[in-house]
Amino acid sequence: MALAACGSSTLEAKGTPEPETLTVYNAQHESLTDAWAKAFEDRTGIRVEVRHGSDSSMAAQLVQEGSSSPADVFLTENSPAMTTVQNAGLLAAVDPATTAQVGPQYAPSTHQWVGIAARSTVLVYNPSKITAAQLPTSIMDLAKPEWKGKWGAAAGGADFQAIVSAILATQGEQKTATWLAGLKSGAQVFQSNTAVMKAVNAGQVPVGIMYHYYWYRDQALTKAGSKNTALLYFRHRDPGAFVSISGGGVLKSTKHAATAQKFLAFVTSAQGQKVLATSDAKEYAVGNGVASDPALEPLASLEAPSVDPFTLNGPKVITLMTRAGIL
Repeated sequence: MALAACGSSTLEAKGTPEPETLTVYNAQHESLTDAWAKAFEDRTGIRVEVRHGSDSSMAAQLVQEGSSSPADVFLTENSPAMTTVQNAGLLAAVDPATTAQVGPQYAPSTHQWVGIAARSTVLVYNPSKITAAQLPTSIMDLAKPEWKGKWGAAAGGADFQAIVSAILATQGEQKTATWLAGLKSGAQVFQSNTAVMKAVNAGQVPVGIMYHYYWYRDQALTKAGSKNTALLYFRHRDPGAFVSISGGGVLKSTKHAATAQKFLAFVTSAQGQKVLATSDAKEYAVGNGVASDPALEPLASLEAPSVDPFTLNGPKVITLMTRAGIL
């Protein structure tokens, strides 16, 4: 540290500016954001420091830090965390050229952040425990008495709460509360999406709700947690066909605004989205003209409900889930 301070003083004395470093608060997959950071560094020579955390913890930290935050860029797994930071007045507008690099469905109406990746809700099931003909046609069916004890979910996680926010946005508060009551009385709650998948794989429960990429990542490796399972996409604009948008935003308080915007432009560019598509993340690319991993079910075929990600109400979801005794 002393040597670094001495070197800094020497540079300042010579009138040479210190190398610019961009600080990214990251709730996305660590390996993916590290790959984005390295590709950006290789392209620009600008150093990127990545601090990892969860959606909720990073959003809460940013709100607590306010305008004193050292963060320049915030990347999330799901959009409600980004909306929390936006509603605190901490985000700058995204450059229109960056927003134009992704489809209009992958940016909020406010244009204060932009989609960087996407993940789809799926139902994972064990064909030895339930036939395809017996599967629900809607995620809303899982609240019915006949499904009691037959499904699992990682209800305490940010991923599942994003799915509930889509149910709230498309079905309204009363139907969401009823569905959550069905979850409380009829679902088995697990600690993570991976645990849900493994429970279905082991036959502990016939079906479970999670995001698609957990299954594809396991299939690409050993299949140890998914070899006895298959996926159902609800489609038909069902809330269970919800596609969650991972977001990227620039902090209003950044001292490196132009570089932060440049990083976000890179992540959503064809080059940045190819980094995603060729990674092991198994998430969907959202950049215009960039194909996702060919192993995935085509994003355009999923028939997701139309939801403005800015309208997803994370705090209301927490209230409803707490009221239902789930959180």
